[in-house]
Amino acid sequence: MYKSLIRPILFLIDPEKVHHFTFSCIKAMFKIPFVPSVVKRIYQVNDKKLERNLFGLTFKNPVGLAAGFDKNAILFDELSHFGFGFIEIGTVTPLAQEGNPKKRLFRLKEDGGIINRMGFNNAGLDAVVKKLKARKTTILIGGNMGKNKVTPNEEAAEDYLLCFNDLFEHVDYFVVNVSSPNTPNLRALQDKEPLTKLLKLLQAENKKMANFCPNKKTKPMLLKIAPDLTNEQLLDIIDIVKDTGIDGVIATNTTISREGIVSKNKKETGGLSGKPVSNRSTEVIRFLAEKSNKSFPIIGVGGIHCAEDALDKIKAGADLVQIYTGFIYEGPRLIKKINKALL
Repeated sequence: MYKSLIRPILFLIDPEKVHHFTFSCIKAMFKIPFVPSVVKRIYQVNDKKLERNLFGLTFKNPVGLAAGFDKNAILFDELSHFGFGFIEIGTVTPLAQEGNPKKRLFRLKEDGGIINRMGFNNAGLDAVVKKLKARKTTILIGGNMGKNKVTPNEEAAEDYLLCFNDLFEHVDYFVVNVSSPNTPNLRALQDKEPLTKLLKLLQAENKKMANFCPNKKTKPMLLKIAPDLTNEQLLDIIDIVKDTGIDGVIATNTTISREGIVSKNKKETGGLSGKPVSNRSTEVIRFLAEKSNKSFPIIGVGGIHCAEDALDKIKAGADLVQIYTGFIYEGPRLIKKINKALL
């Protein structure tokens, strides 16, 4: 029904406008008493065999929603009913920011992709924390952190520390996002020296914050990387994970490559997601897993449009997977299909 009826209608509307429209519709629907239970019955797959235990957390199933969809933590309670094992909110920056000028989101229908140059548009840290405080669901929530556009790289650590401290009590794990191509110079923070310094600062703060927790436990810290890194840079990432003691890697973010793209929007600047990044994302996962002797967990994301795509990433070395563009193109049944295939 989604692909044959709903998607064709939604795809007639500007992608950013339809995103907000869809959020409003889901919010309204879930206020109807029977809707949450019906959605659960249709989409959820509950089986202990799907559980995954990683970095001290138990994931109900290994299929998550990637950051960027619910940037401002508006819809995670409702989205939890669709069968996700975890949901990542953000990217969150300390101050609210509009992001890049519109139009900044483009469908590549012929390629099964999306180009975005959103630029970390979000309501800011205070607004997101307020939403998280009202959390009703027990689903695991990840907090994806970034820096404000106006913050120079030399001061970026302060932005990440602010996000980390304020989100600490309200998320289950953290993601350090230095791999978006849509904030000027952000990807320079992926270089070995600045990235090691940033992650060590966050890990030191992690230990300090844990002292104030009843269980005295630190929060899992993950690094989200770009698919455009060279093999030499990926080897640096392996060294950095070992050196800083972070808990894992999310591979990968969007790509700036346009290789093989046929859609007319291919010349738009920004990060490309969806089917065109699928193979490269899987290559990065396999490289990290093999070269590190699977010494840390990997969350695979990028171009998962069917169950086989998810299985490929798991076979390559991913412990968990995330979807975003595939969720838009294929609809919520994709989550169920992946979990069924895993079983």
